Amino acid sequence: MSRVLRIEADGGSRGNPGPAGFGAVVKDAATGEVLAEVAESIGRATNNVAEYRGLIAGLRAAQAVDPDARVEVRMDSKLVVEQMSGRWQVKHADMRVLAQEARSLAGSHVDYGWIPRAQNSHADRLANEAMDAAAAGRQWQRATTAAEPAAPPATASATARAVDPDGPPTTLVLVRPASTPLTEQRRISGRHGEDPGLSDHGRAEAAVAATCWDVHDAAVVITSTMRRSRETARIIAEALGAEVLVDPQWDATDVGDWDGLTRAEVVRRWPREFAAWNDSGDAAPPGGEPLRAVERRVLAAREGLLRRWAGQRVVLVTHGDPLRVLLRSALGAGPQVQRRIHVDPGSRTLLRYRPGGSCEVLAVNRV
Repeated sequence: MSRVLRIEADGGSRGNPGPAGFGAVVKDAATGEVLAEVAESIGRATNNVAEYRGLIAGLRAAQAVDPDARVEVRMDSKLVVEQMSGRWQVKHADMRVLAQEARSLAGSHVDYGWIPRAQNSHADRLANEAMDAAAAGRQWQRATTAAEPAAPPATASATARAVDPDGPPTTLVLVRPASTPLTEQRRISGRHGEDPGLSDHGRAEAAVAATCWDVHDAAVVITSTMRRSRETARIIAEALGAEVLVDPQWDATDVGDWDGLTRAEVVRRWPREFAAWNDSGDAAPPGGEPLRAVERRVLAAREGLLRRWAGQRVVLVTHGDPLRVLLRSALGAGPQVQRRIHVDPGSRTLLRYRPGGSCEVLAVNRV
Protein backbone atom coordinates (compact mmCIF):
# COMPACT_ATOMS: atom_id res chain seq x y z
CA MET A 1 0.00 0.00 0.00
CA SER A 2 1.47 3.37 -1.07
CA ARG A 3 2.28 6.06 1.43
CA VAL A 4 -0.36 8.75 1.98
CA LEU A 5 0.58 12.39 2.51
CA ARG A 6 -1.78 15.12 3.65
CA ILE A 7 -1.47 18.71 2.45
CA GLU A 8 -3.15 21.50 4.38
CA ALA A 9 -2.93 24.80 2.52
CA ASP A 10 -4.26 28.32 2.91
CA GLY A 11 -3.79 31.81 1.60
CA GLY A 12 -4.93 35.25 2.56
CA SER A 13 -5.00 38.88 1.52
CA ARG A 14 -5.15 41.92 3.78
CA GLY A 15 -7.45 43.99 1.61
CA ASN A 16 -8.60 41.52 -1.09
CA PRO A 17 -6.75 42.54 -3.12
CA GLY A 18 -3.98 43.65 -0.85
CA PRO A 19 -0.73 42.38 0.68
CA ALA A 20 -1.08 38.59 0.37
CA GLY A 21 0.67 35.38 1.35
CA PHE A 22 0.19 31.65 1.56
CA GLY A 23 1.13 28.74 3.78
CA ALA A 24 1.13 24.97 3.34
CA VAL A 25 2.09 22.03 5.51
CA VAL A 26 2.73 18.43 4.43
CA LYS A 27 2.01 15.70 6.97
CA ASP A 28 2.17 11.94 7.09
CA ALA A 29 -1.55 11.08 6.90
CA ALA A 30 -1.15 8.05 9.18
CA THR A 31 0.80 9.64 12.04
CA GLY A 32 0.26 13.38 11.67
CA GLU A 33 4.02 13.96 11.58
CA VAL A 34 4.92 17.30 9.97
CA LEU A 35 7.22 16.59 7.02
CA ALA A 36 7.44 20.01 5.36
CA GLU A 37 6.27 23.60 5.83
CA VAL A 38 6.27 26.35 3.19
CA ALA A 39 5.11 29.95 3.29
CA GLU A 40 5.67 33.05 1.18
CA SER A 41 4.51 36.62 0.72
CA ILE A 42 3.32 37.18 -2.88
CA GLY A 43 2.81 40.94 -2.95
CA ARG A 44 -0.59 42.37 -3.87
CA ALA A 45 -3.18 39.68 -4.71
CA THR A 46 -6.66 38.41 -3.89
CA ASN A 47 -7.56 35.75 -1.32
CA ASN A 48 -8.34 33.22 -4.03
CA VAL A 49 -5.03 33.72 -5.83
CA ALA A 50 -3.19 33.30 -2.52
CA GLU A 51 -5.15 30.11 -1.77
CA TYR A 52 -4.22 28.63 -5.15
CA ARG A 53 -0.59 29.61 -4.63
CA GLY A 54 -0.69 27.80 -1.27
CA LEU A 55 -2.08 24.68 -2.95
CA ILE A 56 0.62 24.74 -5.63
CA ALA A 57 3.38 25.19 -3.04
CA GLY A 58 1.95 22.31 -0.99
CA LEU A 59 1.84 20.00 -4.02
CA ARG A 60 5.47 20.79 -4.84
CA ALA A 61 6.51 20.19 -1.24
CA ALA A 62 4.69 16.83 -1.20
CA GLN A 63 6.46 15.78 -4.40
CA ALA A 64 9.78 16.61 -2.77
CA VAL A 65 8.90 14.45 0.24
CA ASP A 66 7.71 11.42 -1.77
CA PRO A 67 6.83 11.69 -5.49
CA ASP A 68 5.12 8.27 -5.43
CA ALA A 69 2.80 8.95 -2.48
CA ARG A 70 -0.95 9.35 -2.70
CA VAL A 71 -1.98 12.81 -1.52
CA GLU A 72 -4.97 14.18 0.39
CA VAL A 73 -5.42 17.94 -0.02
CA ARG A 74 -7.50 19.59 2.69
CA MET A 75 -8.38 23.29 2.53
CA ASP A 76 -11.01 25.60 3.99
CA SER A 77 -11.47 27.26 0.58
CA LYS A 78 -14.67 25.81 -0.85
CA LEU A 79 -13.89 27.51 -4.16
CA VAL A 80 -10.50 25.86 -4.64
CA VAL A 81 -11.71 22.43 -3.47
CA GLU A 82 -14.77 22.45 -5.73
CA GLN A 83 -12.85 23.74 -8.75
CA MET A 84 -9.99 21.28 -8.35
CA SER A 85 -12.49 18.45 -7.85
CA GLY A 86 -14.08 19.38 -11.19
CA ARG A 87 -17.49 20.26 -9.79
CA TRP A 88 -17.22 24.03 -10.33
CA GLN A 89 -15.95 25.85 -13.41
CA VAL A 90 -12.89 28.10 -13.23
CA LYS A 91 -14.17 31.28 -14.88
CA HIS A 92 -11.50 33.87 -14.08
CA ALA A 93 -8.56 33.84 -16.53
CA ASP A 94 -5.88 34.27 -13.84
CA MET A 95 -7.40 31.46 -11.80
CA ARG A 96 -7.50 29.12 -14.82
CA VAL A 97 -3.72 29.45 -15.16
CA LEU A 98 -3.21 28.63 -11.49
CA ALA A 99 -5.70 25.74 -11.58
CA GLN A 100 -3.96 24.25 -14.61
CA GLU A 101 -0.59 24.48 -12.86
CA ALA A 102 -2.03 22.73 -9.82
CA ARG A 103 -3.56 19.97 -11.98
CA SER A 104 -0.26 19.39 -13.76
CA LEU A 105 1.43 18.88 -10.38
CA ALA A 106 -1.36 16.76 -8.92
CA GLY A 107 -1.75 14.11 -11.61
CA SER A 108 -4.28 11.40 -10.77
CA HIS A 109 -3.14 10.50 -7.24
CA VAL A 110 -4.56 13.52 -5.38
CA ASP A 111 -8.00 13.91 -3.82
CA TYR A 112 -9.51 17.09 -2.41
CA GLY A 113 -11.67 17.72 0.64
CA TRP A 114 -13.01 20.77 2.46
CA ILE A 115 -12.29 21.32 6.15
CA PRO A 116 -13.53 24.04 8.53
CA ARG A 117 -11.20 26.97 9.08
CA ALA A 118 -10.51 25.84 12.64
CA GLN A 119 -9.01 22.59 11.30
CA ASN A 120 -6.76 24.50 8.90
CA SER A 121 -5.10 26.63 11.57
CA HIS A 122 -1.57 25.37 10.86
CA ALA A 123 -1.58 26.54 7.24
CA ASP A 124 -3.41 29.76 8.18
CA ARG A 125 -0.70 30.53 10.75
CA LEU A 126 2.03 30.02 8.15
CA ALA A 127 0.28 32.35 5.69
CA ASN A 128 -0.02 35.06 8.32
CA GLU A 129 3.61 34.60 9.36
CA ALA A 130 4.63 35.17 5.72
CA MET A 131 2.54 38.35 5.49
CA ASP A 132 3.87 39.61 8.83
CA ALA A 133 7.46 38.97 7.72
CA ALA A 134 6.91 40.90 4.49
CA ALA A 135 5.41 43.82 6.41
CA ALA A 136 8.55 43.85 8.57
CA GLY A 137 10.79 43.86 5.48
CA ARG A 138 12.10 40.31 5.81
CA GLN A 139 11.50 36.86 4.37
CA TRP A 140 9.62 34.12 6.17
CA GLN A 141 11.78 31.38 7.71
CA ARG A 142 10.63 28.10 9.13
CA ALA A 143 10.91 27.87 12.91
CA THR A 144 12.81 24.56 12.72
CA THR A 145 15.49 23.66 10.19
CA ALA A 146 15.82 20.49 8.16
CA ALA A 147 18.38 19.31 10.70
CA GLU A 148 15.74 19.66 13.42
CA PRO A 149 12.64 17.85 12.14
CA ALA A 150 9.46 17.94 14.15
CA ALA A 151 9.14 14.87 16.35
CA PRO A 152 6.26 12.54 15.40
CA PRO A 153 3.40 12.49 17.89
CA ALA A 154 2.73 9.43 20.00
CA THR A 155 0.03 7.39 18.24
CA ALA A 156 -1.74 4.18 18.95
CA SER A 157 -0.17 2.62 15.85
CA ALA A 158 3.46 3.08 16.86
CA THR A 159 5.63 -0.02 16.81
CA ALA A 160 6.28 -1.64 20.18
CA ARG A 161 7.13 -5.04 21.59
CA ALA A 162 6.65 -8.20 19.55
CA VAL A 163 3.57 -10.29 20.20
CA ASP A 164 4.05 -13.36 22.40
CA PRO A 165 2.14 -16.24 20.67
CA ASP A 166 1.45 -17.81 24.07
CA GLY A 167 0.56 -14.55 25.82
CA PRO A 168 -2.78 -13.29 27.12
CA PRO A 169 -5.43 -11.90 24.74
CA THR A 170 -5.88 -8.22 23.93
CA THR A 171 -9.33 -6.80 24.62
CA LEU A 172 -10.58 -3.83 22.63
CA VAL A 173 -13.46 -1.85 24.11
CA LEU A 174 -14.80 0.07 21.10
CA VAL A 175 -16.70 3.20 22.10
CA ARG A 176 -18.62 5.19 19.55
CA PRO A 177 -18.31 8.95 20.27
CA ALA A 178 -21.23 10.27 22.28
CA SER A 179 -23.95 12.51 20.84
CA THR A 180 -23.44 15.93 19.27
CA PRO A 181 -26.02 18.50 18.12
CA LEU A 182 -25.74 16.99 14.62
CA THR A 183 -26.35 13.49 16.00
CA GLU A 184 -29.53 14.73 17.65
CA GLN A 185 -30.67 16.26 14.35
CA ARG A 186 -29.91 12.96 12.58
CA ARG A 187 -27.36 14.68 10.35
CA ILE A 188 -24.35 12.96 8.80
CA SER A 189 -21.05 14.05 10.32
CA GLY A 190 -17.88 12.93 8.52
CA ARG A 191 -14.14 13.35 8.59
CA HIS A 192 -13.87 16.81 7.03
CA GLY A 193 -17.12 18.49 8.00
CA GLU A 194 -18.17 20.75 10.85
CA ASP A 195 -16.47 18.61 13.54
CA PRO A 196 -18.98 19.33 16.34
CA GLY A 197 -18.32 18.81 20.02
CA LEU A 198 -20.53 16.89 22.43
CA SER A 199 -23.98 18.11 23.40
CA ASP A 200 -25.10 18.10 27.03
CA HIS A 201 -26.76 14.75 26.39
CA GLY A 202 -23.55 13.49 24.78
CA ARG A 203 -21.46 14.45 27.79
CA ALA A 204 -23.91 12.51 29.97
CA GLU A 205 -23.58 9.48 27.65
CA ALA A 206 -19.79 9.63 27.87
CA ALA A 207 -19.95 9.88 31.67
CA VAL A 208 -22.08 6.72 31.77
CA ALA A 209 -19.59 4.88 29.54
CA ALA A 210 -16.77 5.95 31.88
CA THR A 211 -18.41 4.18 34.83
CA CYS A 212 -19.03 0.84 33.09
CA TRP A 213 -17.06 -2.20 34.17
CA ASP A 214 -15.86 -3.05 30.65
CA VAL A 215 -13.64 0.06 30.45
CA HIS A 216 -12.05 -0.48 33.88
CA ASP A 217 -8.37 -1.42 34.04
CA ALA A 218 -7.75 -0.17 30.50
CA ALA A 219 -4.09 0.54 29.83
CA VAL A 220 -4.83 3.47 27.52
CA VAL A 221 -7.65 5.35 25.81
CA ILE A 222 -7.12 5.83 22.08
CA THR A 223 -9.14 8.33 20.05
CA SER A 224 -9.48 9.74 16.57
CA THR A 225 -8.56 13.38 15.95
CA MET A 226 -12.19 14.48 15.77
CA ARG A 227 -13.57 16.70 18.49
CA ARG A 228 -16.50 14.51 19.59
CA SER A 229 -14.19 11.52 19.83
CA ARG A 230 -11.52 13.39 21.79
CA GLU A 231 -14.08 14.80 24.20
CA THR A 232 -15.58 11.34 24.79
CA ALA A 233 -12.10 9.87 25.29
CA ARG A 234 -11.12 12.59 27.75
CA ILE A 235 -14.18 11.98 29.93
CA ILE A 236 -13.45 8.24 30.04
CA ALA A 237 -9.71 8.70 30.59
CA GLU A 238 -10.22 11.14 33.46
CA ALA A 239 -12.44 8.62 35.21
CA LEU A 240 -9.85 5.86 34.71
CA GLY A 241 -6.72 7.93 35.28
CA ALA A 242 -5.48 6.65 31.92
CA GLU A 243 -3.40 8.20 29.14
CA VAL A 244 -5.08 9.45 25.94
CA LEU A 245 -3.44 8.88 22.55
CA VAL A 246 -4.70 10.50 19.34
CA ASP A 247 -4.44 8.65 16.02
CA PRO A 248 -5.88 10.04 12.74
CA GLN A 249 -6.26 6.54 11.26
CA TRP A 250 -9.35 6.13 13.48
CA ASP A 251 -11.11 9.20 12.04
CA ALA A 252 -14.62 8.97 10.61
CA THR A 253 -15.33 8.41 6.91
CA ASP A 254 -14.97 11.41 4.62
CA VAL A 255 -18.56 11.74 3.36
CA GLY A 256 -17.85 14.64 1.02
CA ASP A 257 -20.92 16.54 -0.15
CA TRP A 258 -23.18 14.64 2.23
CA ASP A 259 -21.66 16.18 5.33
CA GLY A 260 -24.24 17.94 7.48
CA LEU A 261 -27.23 16.50 5.58
CA THR A 262 -29.87 14.09 6.81
CA ARG A 263 -30.27 10.64 5.29
CA ALA A 264 -33.54 11.76 3.69
CA GLU A 265 -31.84 14.75 2.05
CA VAL A 266 -29.08 12.54 0.67
CA VAL A 267 -31.51 9.94 -0.70
CA ARG A 268 -33.58 12.66 -2.38
CA ARG A 269 -30.59 14.30 -4.08
CA TRP A 270 -28.32 11.29 -4.73
CA PRO A 271 -30.57 8.19 -4.81
CA ARG A 272 -28.33 6.03 -7.02
CA GLU A 273 -25.10 7.08 -5.32
CA PHE A 274 -26.55 6.42 -1.88
CA ALA A 275 -27.84 2.98 -2.91
CA ALA A 276 -24.42 2.07 -4.32
CA TRP A 277 -22.68 3.33 -1.16
CA ASN A 278 -24.94 1.14 0.97
CA ASP A 279 -24.18 -2.01 -1.05
CA SER A 280 -20.55 -1.68 -2.14
CA GLY A 281 -17.18 -1.04 -0.57
CA ASP A 282 -16.00 0.69 -3.74
CA ALA A 283 -18.67 3.40 -4.10
CA ALA A 284 -18.00 6.78 -2.49
CA PRO A 285 -20.08 9.83 -1.65
CA PRO A 286 -19.43 12.73 -4.06
CA GLY A 287 -16.14 14.23 -2.91
CA GLY A 288 -15.74 11.57 -0.21
CA GLU A 289 -13.92 8.28 0.32
CA PRO A 290 -15.07 4.70 -0.34
CA LEU A 291 -15.43 2.13 2.40
CA ARG A 292 -12.42 0.23 0.99
CA ALA A 293 -10.18 3.20 1.81
CA VAL A 294 -11.56 3.38 5.35
CA GLU A 295 -11.05 -0.36 5.71
CA ARG A 296 -7.40 -0.17 4.62
CA ARG A 297 -6.42 2.48 7.16
CA VAL A 298 -8.46 0.93 9.97
CA LEU A 299 -7.05 -2.58 9.57
CA ALA A 300 -3.51 -1.22 9.32
CA ALA A 301 -4.08 0.79 12.50
CA ARG A 302 -5.50 -2.28 14.24
CA GLU A 303 -2.33 -4.29 13.58
CA GLY A 304 -0.14 -1.57 15.05
CA LEU A 305 -2.42 -1.25 18.06
CA LEU A 306 -2.39 -4.99 18.75
CA ARG A 307 1.42 -5.05 18.59
CA ARG A 308 1.85 -2.13 20.93
CA TRP A 309 -0.79 -3.11 23.51
CA ALA A 310 -0.57 -6.89 23.28
CA GLY A 311 -2.21 -8.66 26.21
CA GLN A 312 -3.87 -5.52 27.60
CA ARG A 313 -7.30 -3.89 27.67
CA VAL A 314 -7.61 -0.85 25.40
CA VAL A 315 -10.47 1.63 25.09
CA LEU A 316 -10.74 2.79 21.48
CA VAL A 317 -13.05 5.73 20.80
CA THR A 318 -13.79 5.64 17.09
CA HIS A 319 -16.63 6.30 14.70
CA GLY A 320 -19.38 4.22 13.15
CA ASP A 321 -17.61 3.03 10.01
CA PRO A 322 -14.22 2.18 11.59
CA LEU A 323 -16.04 0.40 14.40
CA ARG A 324 -18.17 -1.61 11.97
CA VAL A 325 -15.06 -2.50 9.92
CA LEU A 326 -13.44 -4.04 13.01
CA LEU A 327 -16.62 -5.93 13.87
CA ARG A 328 -17.04 -7.21 10.29
CA SER A 329 -13.42 -8.32 10.21
CA ALA A 330 -13.90 -10.25 13.45
CA LEU A 331 -16.96 -11.98 11.99
CA GLY A 332 -15.53 -12.52 8.50
CA ALA A 333 -18.34 -10.48 6.91
CA GLY A 334 -18.07 -8.47 3.70
CA PRO A 335 -18.80 -4.79 2.99
CA GLN A 336 -22.39 -5.53 2.00
CA VAL A 337 -23.32 -5.87 5.69
CA GLN A 338 -21.58 -2.65 6.80
CA ARG A 339 -24.74 -0.54 6.89
CA ARG A 340 -26.76 -3.26 8.63
CA ILE A 341 -24.73 -2.97 11.84
CA HIS A 342 -26.15 -0.44 14.28
CA VAL A 343 -24.09 1.14 17.05
CA ASP A 344 -25.49 3.88 19.27
CA PRO A 345 -23.59 7.01 20.37
CA GLY A 346 -21.65 6.26 23.55
CA SER A 347 -22.15 2.49 23.15
CA ARG A 348 -19.45 -0.13 23.77
CA THR A 349 -18.55 -3.11 21.60
CA LEU A 350 -16.03 -5.65 22.93
CA LEU A 351 -13.58 -7.68 20.84
CA ARG A 352 -10.99 -10.12 22.20
CA TYR A 353 -7.92 -10.84 20.06
CA ARG A 354 -5.88 -13.98 20.68
CA PRO A 355 -2.11 -13.85 20.04
CA GLY A 356 -2.51 -16.50 17.33
CA GLY A 357 -4.68 -14.16 15.26
CA SER A 358 -8.22 -15.27 16.10
CA CYS A 359 -10.85 -12.86 17.40
CA GLU A 360 -13.97 -13.26 19.49
CA VAL A 361 -16.91 -10.86 19.67
CA LEU A 362 -17.85 -10.49 23.34
CA ALA A 363 -20.55 -7.81 23.11
CA VAL A 364 -22.08 -5.40 20.59
CA ASN A 365 -23.74 -1.99 21.18
CA ARG A 366 -23.79 -1.97 24.96
CA VAL A 367 -25.45 1.16 26.31
